[in-house]
Amino acid sequence: MTAEAGAKDRENMTAEGGARVGAAAPTAGRRARRRADAATTIAWAASQAGVDLPVRVRAWDGSEAGPAGPPVAVLRSPLALRRALWAPGELGLARAYVSGDLDVEGDLTEGLRRAFRAARPAQSARASGGRGPDARGRGSRAGWRPGSRAGWRPGSRAGWRPGRWADAVSAAAVAAGRLGVLGPPPAPPASEFRLPGRVHSRVRDQAVIAGHYDLPVSFYRLILDPAMAYSCGYWASDDPGYGLADAQRDKLDLVADKLRLGPGVSLLDLGCGWGSLTVHAAQHRQARVSAVTLSAEQGGYTRQRVRGLGLGDRARVRIQDYRDTTGGPYDAIASLEMGEHVGADGYPAFCATLRGLLRPGGRLLIQQMSRGGSAPGGGPFIESYVTADMHMRPLGETVGLLEDAGLEVLGVQALRPHYVRTIRAWLCNLEENLPAVEAIIGRERARMWRLYLAGAALAFEEGRMGVDQILAARPE
Repeated sequence: MTAEAGAKDRENMTAEGGARVGAAAPTAGRRARRRADAATTIAWAASQAGVDLPVRVRAWDGSEAGPAGPPVAVLRSPLALRRALWAPGELGLARAYVSGDLDVEGDLTEGLRRAFRAARPAQSARASGGRGPDARGRGSRAGWRPGSRAGWRPGSRAGWRPGRWADAVSAAAVAAGRLGVLGPPPAPPASEFRLPGRVHSRVRDQAVIAGHYDLPVSFYRLILDPAMAYSCGYWASDDPGYGLADAQRDKLDLVADKLRLGPGVSLLDLGCGWGSLTVHAAQHRQARVSAVTLSAEQGGYTRQRVRGLGLGDRARVRIQDYRDTTGGPYDAIASLEMGEHVGADGYPAFCATLRGLLRPGGRLLIQQMSRGGSAPGGGPFIESYVTADMHMRPLGETVGLLEDAGLEVLGVQALRPHYVRTIRAWLCNLEENLPAVEAIIGRERARMWRLYLAGAALAFEEGRMGVDQILAARPE
């Protein structure tokens, strides 16, 4: 788009979001009446990028545009758009929401669902140089199919064509100037990570774990079940009276059964969290448990639980790096959603360590999240606010790494639908206890957690992430 064309579009925007006027030059009064409000300007700029607003937008000047009804994206300040301009995509919008410059009235998860759906054609176009989801005309992994409304079709309004990017960039510049959002980059919210050291150095790993897990236990009590299990539950019933506590209890029983835990069986609980499996195994299976966590808050709380329940003779808790784990050989090892923190380079050594700690014939259960080749860390928001330096890979790759370490994989159980229900239960608990949550961790961090849980539930619902239990053994 040329500068002259951009000026013409700017002159011709109407309350309908960019319709053209006749060739005759408007008078000054008519031009003033046609000057678009903030929401209409945003809708017009989106249309130039081939995107319809996925939700209704209410801007700081009170104007609205987009589909009627909830959810409604509320732009409380031009800073919301400035954050998005300086960090286009997920991170900029996350910063705007966490800071409070952007809010959502209605169902946050539904708002995210519509936003992801609207973004997919644009993401596919960027990946193929503006020629559609695939340069050869095939559908992308994001779910495009020939003729689909969300997909690319030559000449379609929602699609992409050569030159569409130039139109979009020019429209964004025009809209930014009209809305007064140009300016220096706003400071990121205080809760955004600022981490020391190289990735997966001991200093950095300690900081990463502390940033997510070393929040007051009183906060986690508000969102987790009474057993304090912070991993995917196993929803064995659809009965209306069956809830989060039941699903977590059934998950712990499932793990214990697979590992054949019983009186006197030695268990290494690697990444023990708040002690749910440690306590369950010692109390209900009379196993001898060695629990390991890098989180001082988790380790201290688990020790208190063990002492308070009189289980000190069956369970001991160590606060240390998993790389310093010694002892054994153990009859069984469990690692529930801890392996994601190991990193890609360290995972082969991690598998070898697990094998070395198991006795011949001993069993290993890993519960771990999986993800395709893109964004193995979970994406810019997760990496900047939730848990940095994670690495998730396709399930088959993890199975291969375990086998390469000399372990025999006995079975795999997919739990992805169970995580949707688990995370939604956590989100419901957070929203029901929001004033108490904000009093403990602050309003900004509470908003971060709300966005995290809503987005995570959606990622599992749509199959962008998975979670599986992998049962393996060390051959005799």
